[in-house]
Amino acid sequence: MPSKQKVNLAQLKVGILGIAALFFVTLLVFLLTGNLSWFKKQATLHVYVADAAGLTPGSPVRINGIGAGQISDVALSGQTDPQRIIKVDFVVDEDMLRQIPDDSLATIASDNLLGSTKFLQINKGKNQETVRPGATLKSANTQEFQQLVAQGFGVLDSAQAILTRIQDIVGQVEVGKGTIGKLLVDETLYNTLVQTVNQVQLLATTLNSKTGTIGHLINDNAMYDQIQATLTRVDQITQGLQQGQGTAGLLLKDPKVYNDLDSSLNQLNTMLTNLNAGKGTAGQLLTNDQLAKQLSATLDKINLTIDKVNSGNGTVGQLLVNPQLYDAATGTTRELHELLKDFRANPKKFLRIKLAVF
Repeated sequence: MPSKQKVNLAQLKVGILGIAALFFVTLLVFLLTGNLSWFKKQATLHVYVADAAGLTPGSPVRINGIGAGQISDVALSGQTDPQRIIKVDFVVDEDMLRQIPDDSLATIASDNLLGSTKFLQINKGKNQETVRPGATLKSANTQEFQQLVAQGFGVLDSAQAILTRIQDIVGQVEVGKGTIGKLLVDETLYNTLVQTVNQVQLLATTLNSKTGTIGHLINDNAMYDQIQATLTRVDQITQGLQQGQGTAGLLLKDPKVYNDLDSSLNQLNTMLTNLNAGKGTAGQLLTNDQLAKQLSATLDKINLTIDKVNSGNGTVGQLLVNPQLYDAATGTTRELHELLKDFRANPKKFLRIKLAVF
């Protein structure tokens, strides 16, 4: 049976071993979580704000985004100044005090637009003097932050409304409403599209063959040769024109033809000028009123004479309208014709030669 002294020694060894194990476990936890503040000397600072804005003890403290400490207490200050309603106590590592100028500003910030994770943000100032333990930092107006959060909620409401509309559109598309819905669920449109594709394929097959004019143009060398020959002839004609061959070539190249044409145009312009000036008979006809009046009077007389002839006045009028004169002239013509006929038949009857001696 072991003695009491050995039992006590064994219990002491177990206790020491347990304490050592607990120490190493605690140290391992601190190393894994990165929280070594217990091994660092910290300093307490203060800041007054108008609203805690969800800031709680244990919230992180950051200097321009870099972690420097944590909030130790958030409570009412008991003051009536609107900007000093809430007193926030926080601790930072003493090494970080050298990074906080005394004109730095502290404000409550959030990691996201919803404001679910709050922290105390310290924006570094420009002074050379730094804060000392127990100092009170100036605070920025938190109302701007609240306005930003309110705007964020407004944006979320708008986004929610947009999502609702998108869901409505998707629902309509799924049931086949609208053009897009028809494209997705209507088999008729799909079949029509397939038929169109088949027609296009048939057209491509036809074009690849020698069927039709376009097919011959694409695949038949004979038609290509004909077109090439036509283009060659056109090129020859163009070269002939450029060399002054033929009438068209002379018009393009020979200055004599141009000079003759220019001379003819000058003569025509001269003639038109004379006509406009009233020179010559044609000019008088165009510009002289007296000649026009004489011509009108002459035409009136001719019309009067024609009227008299049509009415039977005068010999010419009787010839036109008197049947008796026409009959007499016809009878005379007939008798003269019979006389000539009788003369041809028996000329001796009308010709007698009489000789007389004096």
